[in-house]
Amino acid sequence: MRRRGKIKRKKDKPTMLTIIQATERLLAILRQRSVFRGDFVLSSGARSNYYIDCRLTTLHPEGAWLVGQVMHGLIQSEAAQTGVKISAVGGLTMGADPIALAVGIFSFLAGEKPPLEAFVVRKAAKGHGQTKLIEGHFKAGDSVVVLDDVVTRGDSTISAINAVVNEGGTVAFVAVLVDRQEGGRKKIEEMGYRVVSVFERDQLL
Repeated sequence: MRRRGKIKRKKDKPTMLTIIQATERLLAILRQRSVFRGDFVLSSGARSNYYIDCRLTTLHPEGAWLVGQVMHGLIQSEAAQTGVKISAVGGLTMGADPIALAVGIFSFLAGEKPPLEAFVVRKAAKGHGQTKLIEGHFKAGDSVVVLDDVVTRGDSTISAINAVVNEGGTVAFVAVLVDRQEGGRKKIEEMGYRVVSVFERDQLL
C-alpha cells in the first residue's frame, strides 16, 4: 500500500516592511488602483477631471495591510509629538471604515496594550435597537482620532467630528490618507483640529 505523506506547502507570509517601504508601496498601489481620469461630479457637487477612489486600495488585501501600518505609524507619531493618549480611531462610513479596522488590527499585531479600538460613524442614527449614531468601540470620554480616506471640502470629516463631540468624545486630531488640497484641511483646522495626512493630491497625480 502506498503511504500518503503530508503535503508540505510553503507558506508565503507578508514581509514586514519599514515604514518608508510601506509608504512607497502604498503610494504605488493607490496610483495603480485608485486614480481615475475623466469627468466626475464629487460628493461636494464640484466637477473634477480626476477621481480618487481609495476604497479600491483600502479594501484590497495588500492595500489594507499597508494602510494599517502606514496610518498607524502616522497616528502614533502625531500622538507622541503632541502628548495625547488615543483610545480609538474611526470616521464617517464608509470611507473611514476599512482604515479604522486596518489600524486596529495592526495595533493588535504590534502588541500594543491596549490596542487601538475601531468605531464607525453612521450617516444617521439607527432607528431600532440601541439607536446608535456611532457603532463599535466608542464611549463618552474617549479621546479619538477621526479618520477619512480622502479630504476634499472636509464635510464628511466634519460630520464625524461633530458626531464624536456630540456623543461626549474628544477629537485629538484628524488623520487622512489623501488630502485633495481643495480647502477641506483648512476648514477643519479652522475649527481647531489638527489634520495630518499620508499623501497629498500632487503625489498621486
